[in-house]
Amino acid sequence: MDESCVNVKRLEEDEEQCIDEDKTDRDKAEEKLISSNERSRKPWQQLRSRIRECVLYVKKVLVYFASMEWYCYALLGIITALMSFFMDMTVAKLLNAHQWLYGCLKGHHLLQFLCWTLYPACLCALSTSFAHSICPFSAGSGVPEARAILLGMDMPDYLSLSNLFAKLFGLICTLASGSTVFLGKVGPFVHLSIMVGAFMSRLHVSCRGGKQRAAKGEMLVVASAVGVASCFGAPVSGVLFSIEVMGTHYSVRDYCPCFFAAACGAITFRLLSVCSRDQETIQALFKTSFSSDLPYQPFEIFIFALLGLFCSILSCIYLFCHRWALRFIKTNKPISRFLATEKSLYSAIVAFLLACFTFYHSAGYFIAAELTMKQLLTSLLDGTSWYTVSQNASVLSEPQKTFWQAWNPPGRSYFQTLGFFIAAKVGLLVVACTLPLPAGYFMPVFVYGAAVGRLVGEGSAYLLSDGISSAKILINPGGYALAGAAAFSGAVTHTLSPALLALEMTGQCSHAVPALVATLVSNAVARAKHRPSFYDGISLIKQLPHLPSLIRACPKLANVQIKQFVIPAGVVLERTETLASLQHILNDSADGQFPVVDSHDSPILLGTINKSQLRERLHQHRNEVIEPITCRVITRTNDWGNETEEDEKVPGSWCHQLPCAFCTGAEEHPNSLHPTGTEKDRGPRGL
Repeated sequence: MDESCVNVKRLEEDEEQCIDEDKTDRDKAEEKLISSNERSRKPWQQLRSRIRECVLYVKKVLVYFASMEWYCYALLGIITALMSFFMDMTVAKLLNAHQWLYGCLKGHHLLQFLCWTLYPACLCALSTSFAHSICPFSAGSGVPEARAILLGMDMPDYLSLSNLFAKLFGLICTLASGSTVFLGKVGPFVHLSIMVGAFMSRLHVSCRGGKQRAAKGEMLVVASAVGVASCFGAPVSGVLFSIEVMGTHYSVRDYCPCFFAAACGAITFRLLSVCSRDQETIQALFKTSFSSDLPYQPFEIFIFALLGLFCSILSCIYLFCHRWALRFIKTNKPISRFLATEKSLYSAIVAFLLACFTFYHSAGYFIAAELTMKQLLTSLLDGTSWYTVSQNASVLSEPQKTFWQAWNPPGRSYFQTLGFFIAAKVGLLVVACTLPLPAGYFMPVFVYGAAVGRLVGEGSAYLLSDGISSAKILINPGGYALAGAAAFSGAVTHTLSPALLALEMTGQCSHAVPALVATLVSNAVARAKHRPSFYDGISLIKQLPHLPSLIRACPKLANVQIKQFVIPAGVVLERTETLASLQHILNDSADGQFPVVDSHDSPILLGTINKSQLRERLHQHRNEVIEPITCRVITRTNDWGNETEEDEKVPGSWCHQLPCAFCTGAEEHPNSLHPTGTEKDRGPRGL
């Protein structure tokens, strides 16, 4: 009986072993199958390894000439310029298609009306629906949100890839609506450039093996300058824009990268225009031909100052109406509920109403509604006086004749057209700013200011039609349009960069002083009583963080001393403090931490030390005099070919464990200058 049981058990064990062997065989077969599949998924192993070696070699060669961050700056400028150029080309084709269809329907007023109104309404509805379905954060300008990001606010949705594509497509549809909606691309394109800059920052970190030397904000500040430079081919004003608008506090170390990336973007944008045969050579975007022999008389500076004053008054009216409209939409419950659920329908209705008003056979007859944004600015910056043209219009070329007919329609004077344009466009622009779609607001303001300056210039040319002084020099209304554009846009944004932008866009350095005078006067009046700028107003309404100027908010702060509100430290230790004095300080002081300075005569802060650490060191060194520490900075070369600085302590006292500002690896001040070398000694840094 026992033997039969043993045999049964042996048979069961043998069956279990067979089953286990079968499982192991199956597992091995599956592993072989998986490994063979994995090998089949990665073909051309040798070719892949060679390509990888070539890429590493190219990377090594590039790093030999410059660090990787400079290549990222150049790539940022090139990519942004490509986006700007192809966006302009697409928008131009869509606008030409609209004008062609409108011209084909000439003589059929009803069909022309439907073509004029439904085309922008459909494009605005498409822009809103696409933007909000892909990324709801893509509406608006994006500049206030970008400023909040640069100030340290974590807003990852505003820098996502989905936001980039949604804003890019929505902005193309918005710009294709034409002057009917009267919106621009500068603000959203700066936001697009910052999104590309965030991607370049991640690329730079990955190239360095996950070691990020510079802050992420540095690449974003550079990207904001590249956005303006790629829009107009104006690198200097782009850098000035990044300083004035994007940040209240500007780091000097971002200065050279901003200029380098902005120059790369501007050169690429202009070269693409030459390659596409839009221009014969590299030149200004809105090239003008003002006389440089005697561009203006000295007494005209007073007229330019009055123009700046007039632009500042209009800017205050516009900013007040803009903030009131945004608050009304936000606080009005029926409109806010309608916007929460039917954004596309709201955009279509508002665009349709704007198109009805600007239709050529209605009010558009008096505001040159058939001209695009670019044609409006080109006609306003024309150096020829319209009073002279009215005497003999047959001498004009074909494009100038078209512009002249738009501003001087039959039965109306160009003074009436300019006056009605200035009065009507304020309300139209305020209404257009409420659209929940990607849109910029700088270029419409710039064109509006040019119209104001043109009106002042034409009025001066009409009053002084016989010329100025005995030389019979005629007034140039285009110069007044240039100064008016800079003054009004500068007053709206509270910046001086539009003055330089107007000069770079037109290539006219002869009117630098009048444009700057008008911009300074308009800024002085617009900033009075601490009024918020256009972007500050949006930040306040959206409750975004921003850093207002403390001196402007409270002028009395300029005379306040630090000791009036800073609590003085209790006990301060020297580097050469004796053990007896340290023991006395430990017995009498209740502070848990002590600041350490170089000496009481030279109170340069070295760091701090805890009370417990100081007591431990005192028990170890009872009868010693405290010796100062020495910090040495050794320059080494890392794997990427870049020089890195490492701090080395020289022990010899209780201060060896002191968290010195240099010994803890604190970041060097961007403005400090130290001679380069293989090894150098440096002292502590002052505050």
